[in-house]
Order: sequence, then structure tokens, then C-alpha cells
Amino acid sequence: MIASMMTAQVPDPAQQRKLRADEELRQEEHQRILGIMPNFNTSNVKDAEPLSPRQKFALATKSAFDPFTFLAAGLDAGLSQWENDFPEYRQGTEGYAKRFGAAYADSFDGVMIGNALFPVLLRQDPRYFRKATGSFASRFGYALVSTFKCKNDAGRWVPNYSNVLGNIAAGGISNLYYPSADRGVGLTFQRAATVTAEGALGAVFVEFWPDISRKLFSKRSGSP
Repeated sequence: MIASMMTAQVPDPAQQRKLRADEELRQEEHQRILGIMPNFNTSNVKDAEPLSPRQKFALATKSAFDPFTFLAAGLDAGLSQWENDFPEYRQGTEGYAKRFGAAYADSFDGVMIGNALFPVLLRQDPRYFRKATGSFASRFGYALVSTFKCKNDAGRWVPNYSNVLGNIAAGGISNLYYPSADRGVGLTFQRAATVTAEGALGAVFVEFWPDISRKLFSKRSGSP
């Protein structure tokens, strides 16, 4: 009887890891750049707990439906309409609505496929793990390489198939809603390459943003 009670009181290691992952995820889900731009997929914990499939989809869903994501799609659609990209969409309200829908669909597909579906199937972590220390060159290179290298659920660094395949898959799906003149295999891979390059630059920005923020706001507050 006593032995069974002692056994029941021993915490389950798997449950402990899940609880730590939940807590780390809650902290990440409050991260924003300038208080506006979501930065949910960035971890400042070197040995962060791996995410469960449910957690990966929850994190991706939070990003996909964040108000800033809709705002970014609206700005993208406005720029596209101003430059008359995808002329088959035409101008006016209807044209803007089609461009907005396409821009948001691109974002939604990329996030849900590249940050949730493939990471679950391939057991890879969709987050960016900040290096935070070292020389500028080492951190810059680390951020760029993260586009092609990620941690798997076992904590080992592996090729980032989730990101690359996710961008290609999202580019392929876009053929379903882009005008006929803007479809095709070549354009699919061109879009995937563009998004991959943008992701690399985004990783560099995320890596150095805390440093930039400290310098900007310390000057404004009058700190030395």
C-alpha cells in the first residue's frame, strides 16, 4: 500500500517535459516585435523542450490567424494592386479582394504546411533558436543557415526539410488561385525560392532584433 502511494507520487518525466514545453510555448506566444509583429516561432531557450504535434499546430494556427497577418496581407494586396501585379484580377474592389485573398492564402499555406504539417510528419522543430552570443559574423551566418538547418524533436540539428518542402508545397497550391498567366512549375519554384530567401533575411532580423531594440530604446530613455 505504502509502496503504491510512493509510486503514485513520482512525477512522470514525459508529463514534466510536456508541462515545461507548455510554459515555454506560453512565453513565446507573447513575443512581438515593436509590440505588433508576432514573433511566436522564436525560442530564446537553448535546450527548449520539443513540441508535440498538437503544440506545433497550435503555434502555427496562432500565427496564421493573428491580426497582424491579415494586416500584412492587406498591405501586400495594396502594393500588388498599385503595381498592377496579376492584371487578370483587374482593379477596383473586386481586384483588391482577389489580391488580398491570394496574399493571405500564401501566408496561411506557408505557415500551416511549413510550420505544422511537415514538422509533425518529419518530427522537426518549426522554431528559430536564437544564438544570441558570439561575433556578428557567426550570428549572421547562423541565422542564414537556419533556413536550411533546424532541430528535430530529439534536439539534433538536421536539414530543414520542413521549411524547404513547405515553401515548395505552398507555391504549388498557389497555382489553384493565381491567374492562369501566373501559374506553372517554374513560377512555383520561383515563389518557393523567394519565400525561402525572405525567411533567411527574416531570421537575421529576428536574431539581431533584441540587440537593436536595446540600443534604440535605451537611447530614447536617456540611458548611457
